Amino acid sequence: MAAIMAARGQGLEQDFDFFVVVDFEATCVKDARIFPQEIIEFPAVLVDGATGRIESAFRRYVRPKHHPVLTQFCRELTGIRQEDVDGGVDLGDALWLHDAWLKAATAGAGNKRRVRLAVVTWGDWDCRTMLEFECRFKGIEKPSYFDQWINLRVPFQAALGGGGRVNLQEAVRAAGLDWEGRLHCGLDDARNTARLLAELMRRGVKITITGSLAPPPLMQKQPARTSPCGGSPGLASAPPPIQQQPPRTDPFGGSFALVPAPIQQQLPQPYMISPCGGHSATCLCYCGLASRGGVMQGKCFSGCANWAPAMGTVCPYFAWSN
Repeated sequence: MAAIMAARGQGLEQDFDFFVVVDFEATCVKDARIFPQEIIEFPAVLVDGATGRIESAFRRYVRPKHHPVLTQFCRELTGIRQEDVDGGVDLGDALWLHDAWLKAATAGAGNKRRVRLAVVTWGDWDCRTMLEFECRFKGIEKPSYFDQWINLRVPFQAALGGGGRVNLQEAVRAAGLDWEGRLHCGLDDARNTARLLAELMRRGVKITITGSLAPPPLMQKQPARTSPCGGSPGLASAPPPIQQQPPRTDPFGGSFALVPAPIQQQLPQPYMISPCGGHSATCLCYCGLASRGGVMQGKCFSGCANWAPAMGTVCPYFAWSN
């Protein structure tokens, strides 16, 4: 990292004292979707915002609640063993442990002011989709610094190009770095993302916030619906109204300043829907899409291309019931 420090005067000063790089691993099955998907590895790497040096690392395995037994595909893909998650902690505990680690690791920088911190990911899935959905589904509070993040793909493409299909391993190599560790090991992926971040900093790239979560709307009106089931009220009834959400508070002390850095690109703002009160065991969806062969009943899922929870919209063919 000496090269980064030597080039510090030539590059751009970053807006953040520290970057915390995360790369979650979650339950999965081969060639199918799993609902609800749950985080099973919670890794983080702390990067000095001035030097690009990796200061500390954190990892906790998380015990899944709804699918406690990992599939063979998941074990082989991630390298996570069944005994790792069996001995893991709940997601809420992992968040508290991560926050305590982060406060301890950044304590020396907070003598005169609050620490300016930004979460870094490769892609938007970790913060926009995975962590946000699971916390809402399970009713878990999370630190507010996870509500905005830097998708490193954005500054990477601005600096080196490559298009949207470049994966993390390809991006690391395109930057002239060797891949270190196992692909799809969350901690190794986070470390390689941190190394790529440091390389972009060395090249004078300004690292700014690219994504954030909007506060949930007070009430969303349902659009007029047509009945795809011949008017049968048992299958084509309207979904329950979206209830008003209380203001989210930060139970983690708010020790980190959220810098209002400029948004590099305008992204759709999410509004995650937890149908049937979040009880996946009893929640059923009814689909009237003709391409599905008529009405289909099954456990609720988030994979249908016509259902867009991140956009706050529900396909008119769907109704929820328990």
